[in-house]
Amino acid sequence: MADLERTVLDFYGVSTLYPVEWPAEKNIDSDVSEDEDKKKKINRRKSRYQALERAVSNRSSNIPGSETSGSGVSNLVQRDEPDPLGTTDSVVRTLKQLGVPLQDDSRLRNRFLLSSTTFSPALFLSQMHSTAQTESLLDGLDVLSRSIDQKSASLKVLVESNFERFVRAKATIDNVYKEMKYRGADSIPPRARTHSRHASRNSFRGSSGNAGITSPLAPVVDTRKKNALVKESEYGVMGVKAPLLDVSAKAEDVWGPALGGREKEETLKTVASSLDAYKEYVETSAAIADSIKRKDHEILIEEYTKARTFAEEAKELVKKAGQSQPSDAQLYRILVAARMWHDVEEQIRVFKRDVWRRLISPQSIAKSDTSSGQAQDQHMELITLLLELGVEDNPIWVWLLSRYDFLKSRIQSTAERSKVEIEVLRRRLANSEKPSPQTIASHLRTLGRQSVEGKPTSFDSADIVELWEMMVAFMNNLLSAQGIMGEVVEFWQTVQGFIDGKTQMTLPAGYNGESKEHHRLSQQGTIDLQKGTIELVDLIRDHVLSFFAGPPIEDISLLFSPLPQSPGTPAISGSLTPTAFRDPRFNLDPNNLPPPSPKRGEAWEKFAFWPPWSNSISGVHYLSKILALVGSGASDMASITPVGQGDAAEVERLKTLVNVARERCVTALCAAWNRDAENIKYVEDWNRSAVRRDVTKMPASFSSFEGALLTGMQKILYVSDVMSKPGAGDIVLPPPTKLLQMVRSQYVTTLYKALSGMVENAERPLKKTDDDWTMDIDSYVILNSPTSSSFSMVGGGTVDAGNRNVRMLLTLSNLQSLRTEVVRDLNIQFENNFSVKLTDETKTIRDVLGQIEQRLFQTYTKPSIENLRRIVRAGVTAADWPPPRGVKPREVKAYVYEALLSLVLVHTQVSTTAASLTTQVLQFLLEQTSRELLDAFKTRPRYNLEMLMQATLDVEFVAQTLSHYTTDRASELQSLVYQELDGRTDNDARGRLQNELPEMRAVLKRLRDASKSEFTCFRKPKRAGTGPERRDTGQSIGSS
Repeated sequence: MADLERTVLDFYGVSTLYPVEWPAEKNIDSDVSEDEDKKKKINRRKSRYQALERAVSNRSSNIPGSETSGSGVSNLVQRDEPDPLGTTDSVVRTLKQLGVPLQDDSRLRNRFLLSSTTFSPALFLSQMHSTAQTESLLDGLDVLSRSIDQKSASLKVLVESNFERFVRAKATIDNVYKEMKYRGADSIPPRARTHSRHASRNSFRGSSGNAGITSPLAPVVDTRKKNALVKESEYGVMGVKAPLLDVSAKAEDVWGPALGGREKEETLKTVASSLDAYKEYVETSAAIADSIKRKDHEILIEEYTKARTFAEEAKELVKKAGQSQPSDAQLYRILVAARMWHDVEEQIRVFKRDVWRRLISPQSIAKSDTSSGQAQDQHMELITLLLELGVEDNPIWVWLLSRYDFLKSRIQSTAERSKVEIEVLRRRLANSEKPSPQTIASHLRTLGRQSVEGKPTSFDSADIVELWEMMVAFMNNLLSAQGIMGEVVEFWQTVQGFIDGKTQMTLPAGYNGESKEHHRLSQQGTIDLQKGTIELVDLIRDHVLSFFAGPPIEDISLLFSPLPQSPGTPAISGSLTPTAFRDPRFNLDPNNLPPPSPKRGEAWEKFAFWPPWSNSISGVHYLSKILALVGSGASDMASITPVGQGDAAEVERLKTLVNVARERCVTALCAAWNRDAENIKYVEDWNRSAVRRDVTKMPASFSSFEGALLTGMQKILYVSDVMSKPGAGDIVLPPPTKLLQMVRSQYVTTLYKALSGMVENAERPLKKTDDDWTMDIDSYVILNSPTSSSFSMVGGGTVDAGNRNVRMLLTLSNLQSLRTEVVRDLNIQFENNFSVKLTDETKTIRDVLGQIEQRLFQTYTKPSIENLRRIVRAGVTAADWPPPRGVKPREVKAYVYEALLSLVLVHTQVSTTAASLTTQVLQFLLEQTSRELLDAFKTRPRYNLEMLMQATLDVEFVAQTLSHYTTDRASELQSLVYQELDGRTDNDARGRLQNELPEMRAVLKRLRDASKSEFTCFRKPKRAGTGPERRDTGQSIGSS
């Protein structure tokens, strides 16, 4: 029954015995056969063997179930067959049930059919019998063996019963072959000559057909064989092939151009009409290329969207067509769209790669060539462009990561290279000679000078200022709002905008909203960006902290590494040399590096941020700038949300950064302040001040020096320049008490050292050298002008700086100015700057100043006092001092004039050098003169009337001549003189002296009038004097 069903299915070419509709392939086959019949009728005259071809092509296999190939030729492979192992009657149906599609794939079906030459036993067993048991397979093997035996027996019976037919068929085939090969003639008998059989069969082709003489050795040409259906004669067409080729060539020469031009015209018309119909398809690719070239991104997005629309429409056409054949117009449209889309995709792919490169490259990330707004617009424009074009990766995330990597590498490279360059310059300064006192004084003296032609004041040597400027530039690049710190803050603001979703509001969603997914950052991405921002802040903080807290670096080999490529660095062909684009100052020989700083015990040797031999003026000037940058940078770091509102330890580390930097700066600055206080004495040039002629420029220079340090120290301790920034007070804390006490102690110490140095300048004797033009270091302290006369002309006055008394007078006047004005103002400035009261320090400073001034005053007046003592003692104790008995004295003794003349010299010196000290000096000398008179008069045991009168004249003449400089102490000493004289006389002399007083007054008046011109300098000036007016001291004698 199964064989019958299979036979029916094969005969009708259906897959089931109960079809519900007419198979579609039957209609196709009929249509195809009708078309083929029409074509055959048209071309029936093409071949003389048409009947044979038709007969062969129309033959059908007599084998039931045989399959016809696509070319119409039948084969012996059946469409279906039973299982060779006997399990089922249909292999195809079973495999279909198992899910193997065999209906439309003949090659795959043949691999499962035993009758096919491509039958695969392994595939057959793996699919048909994948779940078979061993017993079933053994049973199938028995079935297969019996089937093979049955077919072998049938074939043997077939051969035996049809043997005679096989023989006749063989003879018929041989006869037909002989007829075709030799055209019915017998084969050519062999030649008589034995050697002719060695000739080539094709040797006749080389001979000429019209040769006059035939060689007896040439083979005999069989003309009948020329048209025989054999391979040598190309199966009978060789004779006509050559003429046909010649005719074809001539026809091509004659009709080819005409026929070709017509075909070309038709082709061009077809192309033109197609281009007109699909003009937008063709122009889209060119428009995209042009917009890319012109960088017109709006047109690019518009054209690309149009191209994607065309491509989507073509895909829809393909989907709608399904299995059916699309029309020619639809097919052409699909092909044009596919070709256009392929070209557009390639252009956009290259363009996207360029946009990605620009988005993540340092040239588009850096801010050096563009302003902040332009840089922001640039990367947002690129991100917008990528979102419009459609990308798989998130451009926002990629740009933020590239920005983070760029900032991290820039912080590292900038900090490390700057530290190395600073250390190189620092080593050069450390290995240079220590600056001389003259150099130190010239820089400290600049504070009191006015800048000429608007030029900035130079606080130190050019090399030191250069190193300071480099440090300020390093901190500015790292911490300022225009440097890396500003970029980090801007980076976080950008990240914050993307996290909050504010920035994405202006970003496009892309084609059909495909880029919408890139608008939001993932939660893990947000956490990573916050951690990355904190890492950038920590990196900056660590570099700044190590610069201040750490010692000078030892390894400077980084200087020989190639400089990192910056956005402004031009491309270099070939390898990058270590010295390319490097500052010439740092082109060093690797084999001859600057040696480390020598250990000399200087305080700056342990500070990497302090230039060797730098003075405190330049230090306080630049360190105040640097600390302001540190405080500002720390405040900016704290303003970043993950830092300021995240882990409290981050904020504490920022506070520690400011505190450590401040403490190290104050420590280094106090050491330099102390050293400069010792050298401040070299600032004295013994030139009068332009404002006050009785002092030198030293008080003003000292005031400027101390005032600049106090002002700068206040900026360093309180970082006052950044306190106006929001949140700065939470990071920059008030200075600790330890630092304030350090500055307080240093301030008092510097005052002591500066004042001591001034006194040392005045008391040190002038050293004479062999050459008046050669200056000694010590003489520089005393004399700033290398001239033989040692005079300084300033403000119309002459100062003999080589005179020790002149120097002491000027120093005394300077100390007086310091005590009354400068130090008082400095104390007030200190109290205001640091919010402290210098109660104890003020008293101590006042006492010290008084002691120093008193010591110097005594030093100056000591020679004069000794001279007065010598004159008075010699004059009073002289043998001719007592007048003769009975002779009233009418003149004062010569020693009085000599003493007064010595005071005239002192007055002249003091008034011309330091006029403000004149009263003080002469008052003191008057007191000392009175004391010497008292001591001298004590040397005589008794005084008669004449001696009393002479002593009274001497004392009164001195007292009245110097009445302008009389003090209470001088009056007291003069009274003691009269008491001493009164105690060494008798009552008679006392009474008689009272009677002589009116005459003695007249004598004194005459003597004073006579000596008025000599002692005019002692007269009271028009303005009121400082001392009390002298009263008539004669009453003391009279009263006694």
